[in-house]
Amino acid sequence: MYDIIKLLFEICLFKKGPQDIPYSVWLPRLLMIIYVSVSGLTLSFHFDGLAVFLQLITDMLLVVGFVGLLLSVNRRLSRFNQTLSAVLGTDAMISFMALPGMATLELKQGGLTVLLIIFILMAWHWAVLGHIISKALDKALSFCLGLAFLYLFGSYQLMGFLFHEVVSVN
Repeated sequence: MYDIIKLLFEICLFKKGPQDIPYSVWLPRLLMIIYVSVSGLTLSFHFDGLAVFLQLITDMLLVVGFVGLLLSVNRRLSRFNQTLSAVLGTDAMISFMALPGMATLELKQGGLTVLLIIFILMAWHWAVLGHIISKALDKALSFCLGLAFLYLFGSYQLMGFLFHEVVSVN
């Protein structure tokens, strides 16, 4: 497992890509459990159990659907397990790093510094997702950063539409 964590971190540092993840049937499932756990912890700062559960199901459908559609349209479906593993693993890793900041903001502490760190982590997540897509599709990074932005923006909008309390201000 250490090797997988190290590999995911190297993907986050743009040194490796999803093609470097060994093909495995169990790895995307394991990373999905980790991803759901970290996302669930983040969501539980703000929402009750049912809302968290519904948002996690929706999020998983979006992630799996996006990766599957993207690879299918580009005739690269054979890279699905590795790409999904990279997306889930790196997202879980970056989200885990954001947990202290999210908890600090929930306690109404930290202010601008914590907000800036969260913003940097969000930008890093976007860049890593673009990098993963670029390597999976063998396309230009600039094009794939655009795809990553559209996915992240679209998923945020959809989650806001389906779960109004996500975007409401207290």
